[in-house]
Amino acid sequence: MGVLRDHPELALFFCLAAGYLVGKLRVGPITLGGICGTLIVSLLIGTRHVSVDDDVKTVFFALFIFSLGYLAGPQFFANLNRKSLRFFTLCLIELVCVLGIAFGLAKAFDLDVGTASGILAGAATESAVVGTATEAIGKLSDLTSEQITQYQGHVATAYTVCYLFGLITIVLFTSQIMPMLLRINLADASRELWEKMRGGQAGLESDEREALPGMVGRTYLVTRADGRTVGDLQSAMGGRITVEGVRRGSKMLTPSPGLKLTLSDLVQVVGERAAIIDAGREIGPETPAVPGLDTPLATSQVAVTEKETIGATIDRLEKRHPEFRKDGVYITDVLRNDQHLPASGETVLARGDVLTLVGARGGLNRLVAKLGAVVKNDATDFVYLGFGIVAGSLLGQIVVKLGDVPMSLGTGGGCLISGLVFGWFRSRSQTFGAFPPQAATTLKDMGLAVFIACTGLAAGPQAWPLLKEYGALLPVAGIAMVLVPATISLIVGTKLLKIEKPLLIGAIAGQQCSTPAITSITQVAQSSVPLLGYTITYTLSNFLLPLTGPILVGVLGA
Repeated sequence: MGVLRDHPELALFFCLAAGYLVGKLRVGPITLGGICGTLIVSLLIGTRHVSVDDDVKTVFFALFIFSLGYLAGPQFFANLNRKSLRFFTLCLIELVCVLGIAFGLAKAFDLDVGTASGILAGAATESAVVGTATEAIGKLSDLTSEQITQYQGHVATAYTVCYLFGLITIVLFTSQIMPMLLRINLADASRELWEKMRGGQAGLESDEREALPGMVGRTYLVTRADGRTVGDLQSAMGGRITVEGVRRGSKMLTPSPGLKLTLSDLVQVVGERAAIIDAGREIGPETPAVPGLDTPLATSQVAVTEKETIGATIDRLEKRHPEFRKDGVYITDVLRNDQHLPASGETVLARGDVLTLVGARGGLNRLVAKLGAVVKNDATDFVYLGFGIVAGSLLGQIVVKLGDVPMSLGTGGGCLISGLVFGWFRSRSQTFGAFPPQAATTLKDMGLAVFIACTGLAAGPQAWPLLKEYGALLPVAGIAMVLVPATISLIVGTKLLKIEKPLLIGAIAGQQCSTPAITSITQVAQSSVPLLGYTITYTLSNFLLPLTGPILVGVLGA
């Protein structure tokens, strides 16, 4: 343990590795998950007084919450409408329940105002309540300075223990138990909802490929097209196919428009799948792949920035740029605000749309330069990322006074909002601000894991003494203040509000302001769909829950 105390970075990464190993353990259908595992291991290590600088926790939490918002931004704003007001009800349920339970415990067990406030903050897993309650206690006029100091200390200590039990409860309840209560497979339900939101288009997993891709290449033996030129054949197919190669005997010929095809030529044709099938009827029978007759195709993504292109259909765009047909370049996909649109001739293009172009590299490069800006998403734009986190941190420092109580979003709320805005803006204008989804996901998971490990290490020395002093009260309070509002929200959300189940589970994690819970949920769901419900309630609760601290202090201190 001496080595870990002297080198806290070793303790930190040991907690991550051992915690995720513990998280893989399964008891029946339930697994703890890496976040709970990390918390448990870091608590045990923390009892030996191993600590990490608080700045490490702050930095990694900022990285985590910004990445979370960035990933959810496009869909969050796309779904921010009248229907999303339903989620406000869940936040009200959370506020009423945690205040009522904390007040009831204080009266039933004669708890001082500091301990009651700490129970509320910890069980609700909302650290901002610690600050607002501590500030409010300092303003109580009927307490001595010694009592104020004592009660303010009780806020932090009660928060620590209740936070641990509240966190483990909300993570397990939302990610493991709720899907069983709702009788759904969370991964399947999230996938089905995502397909419904995309208009019935099924998405592909990372290890899946389309069995029937839109763009294909085939090799045909010339029989019926004997005597026809390449240009004539392409025109007869309406420009929907391109002859990329011709082999005559052992010679490779350049497929110029004037080249006349002869019997037994081998022709490589590229184009849309339906057009390729029609081309086979014009040319002759299909043949296996021919060595040397396999022209590679390149893919490029272009953001629509050309004024003449905005508001035009794909058909009109292709007519304006003859390079499409001359060089055999095809539009295979249109991405708008994180939604995939059909690349049909009637699709109207808008500013910021991302077109996926496929074709031979030479023709593709010539055309791309005329259409707009190339979208690059293979490297992180650290200028955009850095300024996004700076903006969020500054936003979190803004203080608004409600009466005598100063309120602020804090680093978490500020970086979440900036992440949502920066992610949404990137989806609308993809010429800058690249943050690949894989990189964002890694940063999100790593940031949360380090934050939880730091929290556990800091709480370790206090956990056992507090449990001895208060017995089972703090653990029971932490569990009850999670289960009661979460269960009520589950019933109200399904029976009255009719919220889609994956969104409801995410929203309940958000009403609790539990970032570890939503991470576990998305891991079980294998999808970011629950994030859409989470971001709405998290943003509301992150502002509303801190108000409960001064309210409880005012009621108990009156």
